[in-house]
Amino acid sequence: MQGYHIAVVGATGAVGQELLRVLERRNFSVASLRPIASLRSVGKSVRFQDESVPVQELKEHSFDKIDVAFFSAGSEISRKYVPIACQADAIVIDNSSAFRMEAHVPLVIPEINVDDVRGHRGLIANPNCTTAIILMALYPLHRAFSVRRIFAASYQAVSGSGARAIEELKRQVEMAAQDRQPKPEVYPHPIAFNLLPHVDSFLQNGYTKEEIKVQNEASKIMHLPQFRASVTCVRVPVYRAHSVAVSAEFEKPVSLERAREALAKAPGLDLVDEPQNHRYPMPISVTGKDNCQVGRVRVDCAFENGLSFWVAGDQLLKGAALNAVQIAELL
Repeated sequence: MQGYHIAVVGATGAVGQELLRVLERRNFSVASLRPIASLRSVGKSVRFQDESVPVQELKEHSFDKIDVAFFSAGSEISRKYVPIACQADAIVIDNSSAFRMEAHVPLVIPEINVDDVRGHRGLIANPNCTTAIILMALYPLHRAFSVRRIFAASYQAVSGSGARAIEELKRQVEMAAQDRQPKPEVYPHPIAFNLLPHVDSFLQNGYTKEEIKVQNEASKIMHLPQFRASVTCVRVPVYRAHSVAVSAEFEKPVSLERAREALAKAPGLDLVDEPQNHRYPMPISVTGKDNCQVGRVRVDCAFENGLSFWVAGDQLLKGAALNAVQIAELL
């Protein structure tokens, strides 16, 4: 076989563009590429393997003769077109939240629950970016000490809201430098020099959808029905890469030495933990990097068997495009 016939839905968006770069960089065996987007992107083209490939409009027949279809165009598009792609015998890797919690759909981080891929029925879900970044550091600790619950606060970059949010932050920074009041469009308030404790929409219990996703998705990925997570998600004026402060409580007594050992050996994760030398994970140092970074690892002073840590990762890569391509590589 001379490679696979690949479709990328949402090819002109931030994640879609990253997906194309990751496929190219990891030498994924691509026989043909079909970049797909909404009607307003038709006429554009994307760069892939030194060629310019024209963008096609998303239609009912977009998935004929496609082997793997990556979806990165939001839940509404996924709900409508994923079943169509599956009927056309494409294997779908979906970046949206549309099918993540459905029992028969594997929700996969390859470094954690690779075996779940085997049970797929033509559709595999990619987790939420914040969940993925937390679990890259939490799961090795869970294997050592058995996690019960976490309390966490996320510091999420604007690129998590797409290309328009990146432009909005750039524009607002420039305006603020001229003492002009920026007008928000993507967010309900200015994001430059500000923090918004508001990622995704609010639910009746006072949490946001993003915050609840961490508990539900982490529980499914780790096969831990009793796992609990209380999370506050915060949008910060950073262009790219999410960071999360986590306090975790475990069943077994913790040891800092064993914790550091587990984190240092974990695939896809770098232990960057020399605070005395000003070395700790930062968004700026994980931007464009495949691996997440973990640091500030310490025994938590408020829990019986607790560890606190700070983890950062590029949410367009491990939180989205890279994870999706890693799943395709497994297939």
